[in-house]
Amino acid sequence: MLRSMYSGISGMKNFQTKLDVIGNNIANVNTYGFKKGRAVFKDLVSQQIAGANGPTGGGRGGVNPKQVGLGAQLSAIDTIHTEGSTQTTGRTLDLAISGDGFFQVNDGTNTYYTRAGNFYMDENGDLVNSDGFYLGAVGTPFNVPTTATSLSIGTDGTISYIDGTLNTSQRIEIAKFPNPEGLRKVGSNLYEVTDNSGVPVVGVPGVDGRGILSSGSLEMSNVDLSEEFTEMIVAQRGFQANTRIITTSDEILQELMNLKR
Repeated sequence: MLRSMYSGISGMKNFQTKLDVIGNNIANVNTYGFKKGRAVFKDLVSQQIAGANGPTGGGRGGVNPKQVGLGAQLSAIDTIHTEGSTQTTGRTLDLAISGDGFFQVNDGTNTYYTRAGNFYMDENGDLVNSDGFYLGAVGTPFNVPTTATSLSIGTDGTISYIDGTLNTSQRIEIAKFPNPEGLRKVGSNLYEVTDNSGVPVVGVPGVDGRGILSSGSLEMSNVDLSEEFTEMIVAQRGFQANTRIITTSDEILQELMNLKR
């Protein structure tokens, strides 16, 4: 009975984690560039009651092992990097990546990566995100003079503008990772490199497998509400079923205690 109770507890913990992941997905359904999460389970070690035996050759065949599982555990919380739908905004500094890759932003010390392309121009003409992080890697800021006109951004990341009578342009590069699922979320739509994400390969959009840029558009969250609500129902019922295992085991233990009377 204790085995079944602990199995039920492990199941409840797992489904609670799954509900946490689902809740975060739903909360970010309108977050630009957000990538949904997915909770994955695996079984715990099984207690072996009897081992397997091969055929004896004396008229008796083989016997399979007898094992009782001891519950489930969390296997992984994946970040699903499928591309979200593109929303047209008509704003030049709104950028969407069509394909693989991440924008680089920095706080002057560290470089971070993001799919959220809503950028702005500060009073110095530097391009920044909504938190004031500079567009580009550390030491490579993008500056557009406040007197510039006819600002445009090409699919290859080229920023073009007219400064006085001089037509000027400057190289937005994006980063592609061998394993983007290995990136670590640090909040504010940002990711940072980990040992398992691989080293970023930085270069021109549209080259070597990197996606192209679309100015005047933003990538929406890849969260599908219908899918999340379905997963929520499954998680709720799974949690409920595991509570029934615990209450049923408790009732059986109570009956065993009553035998003493």
